This record gives sequence, structure tokens and C-alpha cells, in this order.
Amino acid sequence: MAQSGMASGLETLCGQAFGAEQFHKLGTYTYTAMISLNLVCPPVCVLWIFMDKFLSLIGQDPLISVKARDYSIWLIPGLFGSAILKPLTRYCQTQSSILPMLFTSFVVLAFHIPTCWTLVYKLEIGSHGAAIAFSLSTWLYVALLGLYVTYSSTFERTRIALSRDAFLGIGEFFRLAIPSAVMVCLKWWSCELLTLLSGLLPNPKLETSVLSICFTISTLHFTIPYGVGAAASTRVSNELGAGKPEAARLAVWAAVFLAGTEAVIVSVTLFSCRYVLGYAYTSDKQVVNYIAAMAPLICLSIFMDSLQAVLSGVARGCGWQHIGAYINLAAFYLVGLPAGTVLGFVLHLKGKGLWIGIVIGSAVQSTLLSIVTIFTNWQKQAIKARERVFLKRSSVANESD
Repeated sequence: MAQSGMASGLETLCGQAFGAEQFHKLGTYTYTAMISLNLVCPPVCVLWIFMDKFLSLIGQDPLISVKARDYSIWLIPGLFGSAILKPLTRYCQTQSSILPMLFTSFVVLAFHIPTCWTLVYKLEIGSHGAAIAFSLSTWLYVALLGLYVTYSSTFERTRIALSRDAFLGIGEFFRLAIPSAVMVCLKWWSCELLTLLSGLLPNPKLETSVLSICFTISTLHFTIPYGVGAAASTRVSNELGAGKPEAARLAVWAAVFLAGTEAVIVSVTLFSCRYVLGYAYTSDKQVVNYIAAMAPLICLSIFMDSLQAVLSGVARGCGWQHIGAYINLAAFYLVGLPAGTVLGFVLHLKGKGLWIGIVIGSAVQSTLLSIVTIFTNWQKQAIKARERVFLKRSSVANESD
């Protein structure tokens, strides 16, 4: 998730450069992102290697902590693969080259499913097999997409060899990448923290299972509005880079309408199926009934997630990552998490109270992002985008002289 967040800095840089027809900059930015993300990987590897000690310190079961550490270690190869893959996907995305990514994703999925099944069940490697399959699939995706980007005539104008400029731009990239990562991760970390806190409730097995299922449902759904948000980011950044503020504004409201419509459809469907929804994850009747009781809250969370996913995409397209980071920090860590903790532990609402905290945080987040978007001066944003692209071009040229 952190890598995806950091790579989102390219949605600003590459998207606006493409709109401004500064095609040579896209390849340089992409190499810069690859270098930067690989620099971040070693500290993450250290954290994963000692994951069991960290989880034990916060009161988690020692056996589960060791399992989590072992699983994380087998994910390390995939971590380095993702450091290359995430910038490649943003490179394609900001040029609206989506079909190649869709095709390669299908190929990788066709590889991943039988590979994962074979490793987990036939070779009886268990959870380690799932991690190995993920790492193999990631590198296959890198190879397929990398070959396409290298040899396709689609990217003839934007393709560039690795140069010194890619290293000179690391600082510039991190200035956008770090708030991008913070903006993306703060919400998901808050959900994971509340899932961990559920292990401290009475009957922790039930509470943790239910919150994990709620989190899984929310995450699976989030891929849909996240895609709409990615499209919004591309259109907004391209139009701002091209100096077309009205087109950028129109793209924002079109994306909000699509996301809102999708959220209503999914929420109504889930609520209608609330009594059987839990059976998709477990046959335990107690868990199924608990999920049915949580369904209205899940639906609210889904609606808020759809709205914030699109507005976050708009923020990335405009280069507002720092604003998004501050909003997420306030929404979830000053409001959502404290509210969930009070409701879950003090008012004894247990897992339901923890999830209500997430819903409250999402509502605050969506409201603040909406306010920022509504009061945006799009003409001013277009001017800033053009300045970002052309002034940085001049500064790089001066550094090279």
C-alpha cells in the first residue's frame, strides 16, 4: 500500500507533463520513481523480518506473530518487484494506455490462481505458498508490462533511457511521493489498527473474524472506485497540464457522478444480501449473523469510500497530496480512531463500535475533500500545473549545465 501511495506521485508529475506535451519527462520521472521505491524497500524488509517481535510487543498471540513474520519474509521478492511495477503502471495510466495493463493483468491472474492453488494445496506449503505465488506473479507482471513499454510504438514519444536526470529528480519525487503515501496509507492503517484492537475485546476470535471480513469486503469493493479515481486523476492532470481548467472541472464531476451511482448500486445489493453475505467467507452461523448486523455500517462505509476514492484521485491529479495527508490524519487519527475506541471499549459496542469509528472517519474525510474540491479555483490550478512542468524543466536543465 505504501508503494502504491508513493507511486501516486507520478499521477501528478507524469500526468501534467503529458498534458503539457513534455513527453521526454515521463520516462525520466518513471525511472526516478523506480529508483526511489527501491530505496524504500530495505527498511520495509527489516520491519517484516522482525514482524513477530513487533506484534508480540502490542499483545498479539505469539504463534500468530510468527506466522505473520514468515508470510512477510516470503513477500520480500514481491516487494522489490512492486517497486518496479507500480511506476510502470502509472507510466501507462497517465498516457491513457489502459488496455495493455488489462490484458497483462488477465495473463497474470491466469498464472496466479493455479500457481497459488498448487503451492498451497498440492505441495502443501500453506500460507508460504500464497506469498511465493504473489511474488512470482508480481515479477511476471513486471516482465510482461516492461516488454510492452520497451518495444511498443505507443510509447515512442515518452520512452527515454536511464540518465543522470532520473537521479537528480529523486528529491522532487519524494516531495510528492511521501504525502501521497501518507494520504493512501493513513486510512488503511487505521482499519488495520482497529482490527488489531479487536483482538483485545471479549471473545477476540469472533470480533477479529468479523472485522477482518468487513475489512475484506471494503477492500474488494474499493478497487472499483479506486479505478474511477485513477481515471479522474489522469484526466484532471492531463487537462491541467494542457491548460484546460474547465475540462478538468468537468472530469471531476463526471467521476463523482459515476462513483456515487456505483456506490448506491453496490450498497443496495449488499444490504439486500446481508443475511447470506457472511457465507461467502465462513460457515460459522454466529459470524454470519454478526456480519448481517454489520451490513448497514458496511454499506455506509462503501458509499464514503467511493466518494473519497474519486476525490483522492482528483487530489493526486492536482498535486494536493499534502492537503489529502492532513485531511486523512485529522479524519482518522483525531476523529475516527478515538471515536471507535470509545464506542468499542468504553460504551461496550465491541466490534460494531470500532467499525462505527471507521465510518465516522470516512465521513469526515469525504466531507473535507468535498469542501476543498468545491472551492477549487481551476484556472489557478491549471497555471500551477504549467508552472510545475516548465519551471522544473528549466531547473533540471540548469543543473545539467
